[in-house]
Amino acid sequence: MPAAFQLLAVAAEEENGGSSLIEPIPGLMVWTLISFAITFFVLKRYAFGPIQQVIDQRRERIRQSLQEADNARDEARRLLEEHRGLMSQARGQAEEILAEARRVAESQRERVRQETEADRQRRLEETKRQIDAETQRALGEIRREVGSLALAAAEKVTAGALDASAHRKLIDDAVRELDFSKLEKEPA
Repeated sequence: MPAAFQLLAVAAEEENGGSSLIEPIPGLMVWTLISFAITFFVLKRYAFGPIQQVIDQRRERIRQSLQEADNARDEARRLLEEHRGLMSQARGQAEEILAEARRVAESQRERVRQETEADRQRRLEETKRQIDAETQRALGEIRREVGSLALAAAEKVTAGALDASAHRKLIDDAVRELDFSKLEKEPA
């Protein structure tokens, strides 16, 4: 309590016109140092430790948060690169699929063209065969008609000098000697 009296004394002196704050008062200085030492000891013992722990814990949380943010940024970059790679791969696969589809379409067009050409050739051959068969049939008919006409003409000329089988043999020989090659040739 003497410090409180000293403070009152200092306050009374200031009222009297003098500044006692500048004047050293040994008792006040000692009590101030003792109060400061006790306060410092109590704060160090009970406040600075827990405060420092809180500060250290917060510093560690901030460091961990920064580390997690760095990890998240690295992961995001990795995922972005992976995504870009997958997109590039997908584009490549799409281009391959399109190229394959073009190749398949081209091969199918070629196959259809070949089948059409083969069908056209087959029909052309079939038509030629039909024409040849019809030509042979017509030539056979013509030969028979010519034979019949020749027989009729020979009968009139020979007027019964030969019998029917001799007439027939004579006509067949004459028909064989006729040149039907001009009729058999196909028009070009």
